[in-house]
Amino acid sequence: MNTRIQSERTVITGAAGAIEVLTEMPDGAPRAIALVGHPHPLFGGTMDNKVVQTVARALRELGCVALRSQFRGVGRTEGEHDEGRGETDDQLAVIDHARERHGELPVIVAGFSFGAFVATRLADRLAQRGTPVAGMVLIGLASGAVEGIRHYEPGPVREDALVIHGERDQVVPLANVLAWAAPQNLPVSVLGDTGHFFHGKLHVLRLLIERWWRAGSPAGQ
Repeated sequence: MNTRIQSERTVITGAAGAIEVLTEMPDGAPRAIALVGHPHPLFGGTMDNKVVQTVARALRELGCVALRSQFRGVGRTEGEHDEGRGETDDQLAVIDHARERHGELPVIVAGFSFGAFVATRLADRLAQRGTPVAGMVLIGLASGAVEGIRHYEPGPVREDALVIHGERDQVVPLANVLAWAAPQNLPVSVLGDTGHFFHGKLHVLRLLIERWWRAGSPAGQ
């Protein structure tokens, strides 16, 4: 049976102006705050992307306040694309807004493609503040030389981060992510016979997120 999701679209203020935010509330008392970043805004990425929506809904069903926000220049979010720098500032503003509304809950940062790259930067900024994230979900992480765009260098992440990549990713080669993960001894979950957008595999993404959560993710006990 389908249930109606309690959601709210609003606009908050960031460093470059308005930030459009979508909040989806869990059915019970919130156990964590989860923010999911979307693909590259100059190549059609929005917070309504199916992969982003799938990740957010999976985390909502696990008890998180699930947040998505439009990056600069998309929807009602003001400002211009800033290659991850300004986007990180905006995501910090979204987290601060969520904590003001929902309390000092554990924070999970997640993202797809460019959004996953921004999530690694966001986690680093939160750690610098003395409020490290409680979990990370990185899907199709933009790493290394990405065809048609530029070079990405995500930083090190939590040892329990969930990293998922498609075997036949045509945008971010799997080899790029493996090369980034290897020095960290970080496992990568590879979905066979699928590309960057995980066509036909969204249900598998949900399953992997649920397994990760129940295996010991923060607030998942």
